[in-house]
Amino acid sequence: MQPDRNLKDRMTQKYFGTDGIRGTVGQAPITPDFVLRLAHAVGRVLKQGESRPTVLIGKDTRISGYMLESALESGFNSAGVDVVLLGPLPTPGVAYLTRAQRASLGVVISASHNAYADNGIKFFSAQGTKLGDSWELMVEAALEQAPAWAESASLGKARRLDDAAGRYIEFCKSTFANDLTLKGLKIVVDGAHGAAYQIAPKVFHELGAEVIAIGCSPDGMNINSGVGATHPEALIEAVKLHKAHYGVALDGDADRLQLVDADGRLFNGDEVLFLMVNERLARGEPVPGTVGTLMTNMAVEVALKAKGVEFVRARVGDRYVLEELEKRGWLLGGEGSGHLLALDKHTTGDGLISALQVLQACVRSGKTLSQLLADVVLFPQTLVNIRLKPGQDWKNNPQLAHETQAAEAELGKTGRVLIRASGTEPLLRVMVEAVDARHAETLAERIADTVR
Repeated sequence: MQPDRNLKDRMTQKYFGTDGIRGTVGQAPITPDFVLRLAHAVGRVLKQGESRPTVLIGKDTRISGYMLESALESGFNSAGVDVVLLGPLPTPGVAYLTRAQRASLGVVISASHNAYADNGIKFFSAQGTKLGDSWELMVEAALEQAPAWAESASLGKARRLDDAAGRYIEFCKSTFANDLTLKGLKIVVDGAHGAAYQIAPKVFHELGAEVIAIGCSPDGMNINSGVGATHPEALIEAVKLHKAHYGVALDGDADRLQLVDADGRLFNGDEVLFLMVNERLARGEPVPGTVGTLMTNMAVEVALKAKGVEFVRARVGDRYVLEELEKRGWLLGGEGSGHLLALDKHTTGDGLISALQVLQACVRSGKTLSQLLADVVLFPQTLVNIRLKPGQDWKNNPQLAHETQAAEAELGKTGRVLIRASGTEPLLRVMVEAVDARHAETLAERIADTVR
């Protein structure tokens, strides 16, 4: 079994998970009183480095976003921090504007791909990158201290950036080659009823495509519901119905991507990562290496190594992919879930920009997605999610250890087993990869049964 060091390293954090703080609205810690305290604590940390920080706040379309936005605004203002409200905006859009506006910090109110009853808070540095464990520990230490309210004359102010969406749209378009166009392509765009519901259709339309929009009518409670990157069935159906060339599905905060071709075939993040690398190689650009995760399909690793590209596995979570890329000075990395990084285009994972990179490769080469990915046939993977009971000690389960070892012995070098706890939900994830799909499914279920 491949260990997930993520579990060990995150034990010291009380509130932060693999992607900020997340949970069910109305239950600790996603309550207005805690979020106000959190913003106040973050504000105090920021004021250690500058006298008058400015924070940008964006959100997705969940109904709870209004409440949490107000709590964040109050918390920051109470610490003497100015706030700029961006309204509904994709997570990578907040990261971009934080850097472009020379802000001290970017804050996103979103639970990403989760259902509307959940919400969360995540943060970006002034450089538009996710903040590390050491910063999170500083914030948690500040949360334990009594509040230190700013005097009236020093309280922060709040204002709204009215053209936030337009600025981000132009940034996305700037990552697409100037000499190319999407004219002649019909594209279905699924916004997951989320943060990109207005932005995503405009990006592809303004680059010349005929756009059919689905999942772009949020009501505060339908985010990710039957649509988006986590439910690609709606996209597949729409692509076939409208006889579109491609389909693009984002998740609730638009930092992950799933793609569909004209035949209705679904392509995941592992395949898109290979395509992005291969397109750079085809243009004669050097790609010394790329970073995936413990979950990345073995077929991608094999295909990349065959092209002389080094492949490294990071812990699960795009922040850990980013850490590995920065450490090695590489540009391309990602996860099978659709979080993809192209650091010469953006500082964080961006579903829209990743989609544009793929479509750019198709337009430039004159080939379809299937043709560009002919060299990669993914190994069958079975992923089983088991809901954990409060306090359930799966790590010391002898039956789980026994079945895992038996499965690894059975697979030998023709597959692998990975067991890890989710960083955002009370789930244990059991993944088995094998040459034969039925074999992978049987082993995964056998292991999962020891926990259920």
